[in-house]
Amino acid sequence: MNTSYPAEKIDSLDRQILEIITKNARVPFKDVAAECGVSRAAIHQRVQRLIDLNVITGSGYTINPKALGYQTCTYIGVKLEKGSMYKEVIPSLEKIPEIIECHFCTGPYTILVKLHCRDNEHLMDLLNRKIQEIPGVTATETLISLEQSIKRHIPIEI
Repeated sequence: MNTSYPAEKIDSLDRQILEIITKNARVPFKDVAAECGVSRAAIHQRVQRLIDLNVITGSGYTINPKALGYQTCTYIGVKLEKGSMYKEVIPSLEKIPEIIECHFCTGPYTILVKLHCRDNEHLMDLLNRKIQEIPGVTATETLISLEQSIKRHIPIEI
């Protein structure tokens, strides 16, 4: 997998394609081709190239957690005994299915976790019985999201 991001290899057609498909990942390539003024094969090749370059890193559907009973979105700052314990703690966090993001970060926390839970009781259970029980975790700070006000992709300049 290519881990570098060669911005100079991304041209205006690539950016136009990205702009279209980030708004609707299910848009047929024939529609993208018509909007871009190129063939469907060209779109297919360009998208595959963007995947190979690691510009496009995933595809799929976005699921509304609330529709599945997960009413609370929470961010948890996790402090570790030593920052170097990060790699040992991550496998334990990966075993908690409610955790949807985990970041090794600077600042007052070693790790910042985003998770969804059904309610405050579920959150307390995750904190007390799972996260705080992981060896190396010394403290947590919980921030509950009351409402997501902005959700968007990084700007794609054409």
